[in-house]
Amino acid sequence: MERPVTEADLAFEHVPETDQSFENALAKARNGDRLTVDDAIELLTTGTDVEGIDRRRKEQVLEAADRRRAEVVGEEVTFVANLNNNVTTACNVGCLFCNFKDSAHSFEHESDVETAGFTKTPAESREIVSDAVARGISEVCSVSGLHPAFALDDEHRELLEALDDPYREANYKPPEVYAKSPGTYVDQIAAMDVDGVHVHSMTPEEGYHARRGTDWSYEEVYRRLRDAGLDTVPGTAAEILVDEVRDAICPGKIGTDDWLEAMEAAANVGLGLTATIMYGHVENDAHRAMHLKRVRDLQERVDGAITEFVPLSFVHQQTPLFEHGVVSGGASTDEDELMIAVSRLFLDNIEHIQSSWVKYGDEHGLKMLHCGADDFMGTILSEEITKRAGGDYGEFRSFAAYAELISSIGRVPVERSTDYERRRVIDPDDPPVGPRLGPQADGTPLLSDDERADRAVLADD
Repeated sequence: MERPVTEADLAFEHVPETDQSFENALAKARNGDRLTVDDAIELLTTGTDVEGIDRRRKEQVLEAADRRRAEVVGEEVTFVANLNNNVTTACNVGCLFCNFKDSAHSFEHESDVETAGFTKTPAESREIVSDAVARGISEVCSVSGLHPAFALDDEHRELLEALDDPYREANYKPPEVYAKSPGTYVDQIAAMDVDGVHVHSMTPEEGYHARRGTDWSYEEVYRRLRDAGLDTVPGTAAEILVDEVRDAICPGKIGTDDWLEAMEAAANVGLGLTATIMYGHVENDAHRAMHLKRVRDLQERVDGAITEFVPLSFVHQQTPLFEHGVVSGGASTDEDELMIAVSRLFLDNIEHIQSSWVKYGDEHGLKMLHCGADDFMGTILSEEITKRAGGDYGEFRSFAAYAELISSIGRVPVERSTDYERRRVIDPDDPPVGPRLGPQADGTPLLSDDERADRAVLADD
């Protein structure tokens, strides 16, 4: 079956054309058969024999996914009490979809460039996480820019500084060059490892940065990070796991094979994983389907270490891709719903699919819970990445709001641990409604009423 090829498709080798039919793909999905890439393309497009989204067919895909969700995980909607503690915005990779970064040069002592970005020392990270642990979080999530002064540990720093031209050879400058040092990755992980809180950090891209200039394997890197207190690895930096797309949106980033190798290595040393896709920019439905296949195959190789899959809808407003006219917007509502649904149907070996309220907002995010998703993200307390790209859905979600939102659609709100091993059903009618799974959680709200009001004002600003 074929559909008209768009101008965007012409630049790519992979385009959404298949010999499959929508009807056959839907029948396989309904029967619980393992889907192929061609099946996924047919479901994502609602048929390559028609132009645009066919509404009746879309609803059939969503119904199949919601039915599968109910069979696999039931009526619970989970979320986690967590904090985002991103260490630094300093980065010089130049990904075109990102507005989180600030030029690393602007952080140098001698720079006359003003920056609104930040770098936190390990001591500052520990203070921030300690405060959040005292409030009741069970997870700290940390994803940061690739600061040139970052090294894995002291041994890595010595090796980098012994290079003839460290910056040119390994994108390294010593901490003394900068107004504030991020320390080492091991320092930061150890600083965030407070009282048994779960540390979720070190993406494959950061893992790559932590071994540059050496012949170390990813396993060696992740083993040292594990020993410092790392518990699980967020499978971000995946974007689209097809190199022709990565070459267009993040040519300075690691390739598909490196991302997969790093994830497998992290699992090999005993770390749990999550996985993501960032869609809605220059890619097409063939790329999305190929990405799902590569994640499913990875899950087979790591023996089920991936606990959840997180579709991330591209927030375009303040990104170079939008500002340079490469894209005119992000994914449509139809595309968001189909991405969640096909993820549920295709990833038959990953139990949990997440709906991100930061990307979708409340109303749209709740709809995703009827399209195959069963997890509603976390409290996060602070969020910089999506906000700096133009997102406007806030940066904190209270337990009370979670309980009200989830109950409003007839589902069961459940606090979970990062690895989903611990769960607590929440009764919205039994206040105070707060976390209990964190090392110091006692059920009280994470923020006071005044603090929540202050956060709301900041979000509006």
